[in-house]
Amino acid sequence: MSPQLTLQTPLQLPPDEIPSYLDQLWEKDQPGNSGANTFCLLVWQPAWIEQELVRVGKIKAPILGTQRNELIEAARQIVLKGDLPHSTPPFDKRVVESLSELSGKEQKDDLRGQHVDSAISALQPRRLITLAPTLDKNHALEALVAAYCPLPEEGGGNSACGDVVVLRGSINSLEKGLDILDGLLPEELPAWLWWNGNLDEAPNLLSQLALPKQRLVIDTALGEPMKCLDLLKGKVTSGQAVNDLNWLRLRTWRETLAMVFDPPSRRNALNNIVKLDIDIEGKNPVQGLLLAAWIAERLNWKLQESNLLNNESIEAKFRRPDGIIANFRLVHLPIGKPSIHPGQIVGIRLICKPYQNPRQGMCVILASESGECMRLEAGGMANMELVEEVVPIQNNSVEMDVARLLSTSRGSTSPLLERAAPIATKMLSLSQSSNSAKFN
Repeated sequence: MSPQLTLQTPLQLPPDEIPSYLDQLWEKDQPGNSGANTFCLLVWQPAWIEQELVRVGKIKAPILGTQRNELIEAARQIVLKGDLPHSTPPFDKRVVESLSELSGKEQKDDLRGQHVDSAISALQPRRLITLAPTLDKNHALEALVAAYCPLPEEGGGNSACGDVVVLRGSINSLEKGLDILDGLLPEELPAWLWWNGNLDEAPNLLSQLALPKQRLVIDTALGEPMKCLDLLKGKVTSGQAVNDLNWLRLRTWRETLAMVFDPPSRRNALNNIVKLDIDIEGKNPVQGLLLAAWIAERLNWKLQESNLLNNESIEAKFRRPDGIIANFRLVHLPIGKPSIHPGQIVGIRLICKPYQNPRQGMCVILASESGECMRLEAGGMANMELVEEVVPIQNNSVEMDVARLLSTSRGSTSPLLERAAPIATKMLSLSQSSNSAKFN
């Protein structure tokens, strides 16, 4: 399914006139149609790399705010030609910095907020509100509004089922114009905030938007890892509904691991894990820490210590319920063409050794490709049952992942994420503290 535009060219209005215009739209222009009774979605859509690529002439298309293949490949070319490590993810902030140093003044239409991904439109949102910050720091606040409905093949009819609002301008002008949102989010409908950008950018704006009543969609793969985990833990602790796309992408790993230990003959092996190794792409440790935290919480392990090694790998020790130590290590691999999601897991190794009979041990290896299986086979596997699985990695667009969340979430935080987030945060915090202590 291809993305679609709004029903008509959006109308530009003074921001304070939008609430009254929308009332007229449904009462007069759309008689008998009060709009979909679903949800409202507020989206922070910076698209910094796309804006920069357009500015320097690397992309000739309008600014859409979607992670399409053309954009990903253009960003990868900047990594290759911009003297950046080849393991740099295509949407890394270093790519933005590299682009910002290039000259160019190309301009294209900015269709952010007007270009609705079909995966989201199929859910028939009542209102889509897009905050579209611009590279121009002096850009005054602009407001656009239009009626909207899904494509006919997605169940839409001839009448509008919702509307879109776009607030475009500099970060400063957006912050000053946030009062308009009070009249745009109906109290009777659930409202989601999708922060589609780094979690450590525009912190004041994020704080103002992420009100307790909002259901959050964030991605802890984007931003400084400690800030991302602190934010996640803070929202979880406060009881606010939060959905993490980085956690969502762990689903196939968790399901495969659970299936490996599902046969009755293997279940006891879970009580005998002595070593857990997780390999990730690049240096963002958050996804790997969340998976390790999930395993630890499920098995009732207690974190004893966590350290950052010289190669920036993380080592931690957990105490099992029987008092024996389980060792964890998170290893960074410099992948030449990394995923668009920083820190994606590529391999897991679990070594289980019964204390009374170590020779009846078991080694479980899960990997995203057979080459990673071979890498993890090295060391300590003699006289053990070896179980290997290649885990298919989901290459969904971020819009598809968000749509999946919106369609399945009950408006609350996953209990598993709730319990894993504090453990992952503590692991990273202790490892950073131990590293600082070495130099003091």
